[in-house]
Amino acid sequence: MYIGLSNDTPILVVQIIYILTALSIVVVVISENRNPIKTVAWIMAVIFLPVVGIIWYVIFGQDVTKQHVISKRIYSRLKKRPLNEIDTQEELAVPQEHTALITLLKNLDHTPLLGGNDVQLFTDGQDKFDSLFADIANAKNHIHVEYYALMDDEIGKKFQEALIKKAREGLEIRIIYDSFGSRKAKKEYYEEYRKAGIETEPFLKLAFPVLTSRINYRNHRKIVVIDGRIGYVGGMNVADRYIHGFEWGCWRDTHARIEGKGVQGLQSAFLLDWYFVSQTLITSRKYFPPLETYGTIPMQIVDSGPLKEESGIPFGILQAIYNAQKSIFIQTPYFLPPDAMIKALQAAAIRGIDVRIMLSKRSDMPLVQLASRSYVKDMLEIGVKMYFYKKGFLHSKLMVFDDSLTLVGSANFDSRSLEQNFEIDAFIYDKNIGKQARSIFIADQHDCEYIFLKNWMKRPRIERFLESFVRLFVPLL
Repeated sequence: MYIGLSNDTPILVVQIIYILTALSIVVVVISENRNPIKTVAWIMAVIFLPVVGIIWYVIFGQDVTKQHVISKRIYSRLKKRPLNEIDTQEELAVPQEHTALITLLKNLDHTPLLGGNDVQLFTDGQDKFDSLFADIANAKNHIHVEYYALMDDEIGKKFQEALIKKAREGLEIRIIYDSFGSRKAKKEYYEEYRKAGIETEPFLKLAFPVLTSRINYRNHRKIVVIDGRIGYVGGMNVADRYIHGFEWGCWRDTHARIEGKGVQGLQSAFLLDWYFVSQTLITSRKYFPPLETYGTIPMQIVDSGPLKEESGIPFGILQAIYNAQKSIFIQTPYFLPPDAMIKALQAAAIRGIDVRIMLSKRSDMPLVQLASRSYVKDMLEIGVKMYFYKKGFLHSKLMVFDDSLTLVGSANFDSRSLEQNFEIDAFIYDKNIGKQARSIFIADQHDCEYIFLKNWMKRPRIERFLESFVRLFVPLL
């Protein structure tokens, strides 16, 4: 007698395969000894978001830093070698109120205090690019470029023309672009750089089938170093949107131009990343030339990323919050901080510190915005002042503590940025720059909606529930 298979058999087989796949992922996640909060979040995603949860894990959940980037042991060795070239023998006058922070960053990751700097802050994309193009035109020796998004639009082509012109003059030029952040640019755009003799490398190149093992760790840094003397760092990439904004509003961002020894910290970070992408270690003294005193501003250039057990930027921010005596002003496009930072900000507000947080009313990432808004009630109830920027998209990563410490860089105030992305910030210890940064924040307040707790709680329940639901997956965003 012939016994045929039931019509339901293929469906049953698929269900069994799915269940086994989900269970195997749960076992792997538990075995990796991650942060318990992240472990639970991934398990919830896999179990309660059928198919989507597994795809999400495959793309974003795998820890591949050991296999695909560089070992922590080699990183530590490489971090020290370029810094050995920095001339930091002179004793700098350390701001007394920030001694603990400076010592923490120095001991944590070989981050020296670098003096003799002049700093200029930009809040307008056109001003930043005008200054950058002028400095590129005057470059004499080398130009190092590192951007998360290096696009082939109008400003991207002008940027390319400026660099190719300098390459034809004989300058050494190296470019690192993040292959995910720059994925919309055509391959031909980067080939034009290479044809001109410019060394151009993607960071963790995305290509199937390795796409899913590399997309989770992105290089979000924005660095330009010119002749080892002038540097740029901040939130602006190379794309038209930083000048023209969107149809629905401007793009508000913050960037810094540094002239002086602080650039040596940017140079060190770039050369480390250059080793990642090219396997070529560069520590020549010519990339760290003796520098004059261009100003009186001391700073530390602090990087962070998944290669280190304890990253400098989140530790530095926490210490700065603990040290604050008068005020803490934070601008960030995404507000998904680790629990320790939430508690630190709440404690600051309770002890009477003027804590203000400015977010964008409209975001380029709606899901992240929903999760960010779930924290607003927690902040308002404890006395933190919350502002929503209405004029356009607030992409600025600017923090000011007591008008004497200013943080400008690429790091957002969210867990992914602070724990998984490769980021870089300038910790600037100067009251004049602090006052400028405070003025920038206050000026932006005029284009903001101030959030009152009473009004915030009147919003529809479904809206508040959706925000709370998305918040469950914050460790994964």
